[in-house]
Amino acid sequence: MHEETSKEIKLSSIKPIVSRTDLTGRIKYANPYFVEVSGYSEKELLGSPHNIIRHPDMPKVIFKLMWQRLQKNQNILAVVKNRSKSGDYYWVTTLFEIKYNSYDKSPEGYLALRKAVPKGARKIMEPLYRELLIQESRGGVEASEAYLVDMLREKNMTYDEFMKETVEYNGLVAKFFHSMQKLFS
Repeated sequence: MHEETSKEIKLSSIKPIVSRTDLTGRIKYANPYFVEVSGYSEKELLGSPHNIIRHPDMPKVIFKLMWQRLQKNQNILAVVKNRSKSGDYYWVTTLFEIKYNSYDKSPEGYLALRKAVPKGARKIMEPLYRELLIQESRGGVEASEAYLVDMLREKNMTYDEFMKETVEYNGLVAKFFHSMQKLFS
């Protein structure tokens, strides 16, 4: 993991980080807290690919899974380590959801709702992501994906069940995301 020269950005437990993209992942909207945490100006963010904040510690398989799900019109919950402009990092629980055109109901982009990741979730995800990166370095995204599929099979869980359990997606966490979805719909 790349934390030797960077520091963790401590996130607010109540402020959401929100962004909207077009169908190709280019940022169309960034809320003020996203601008603040990312270290980029709003002007720098708008029109940029969302992977401008991708941290190298993130396994590619997570983004492969995300894009597969979104292209099938399915929302996805993920734990993501992001990198700010300064190189510092922050961990978030992210709900990626599809936004539809209000007239013809066709997909027009994506909404990412984020909140600070629970400490317990990070303790689970950091070693998993380390292993996924090892598998990726040995055999590409396919090897990383095979490892993830095997891990989920051993737990007898779907990806969604694993993520909801990991981030404690119930009670206040679920209410947070539901209220953000209503606010940004």
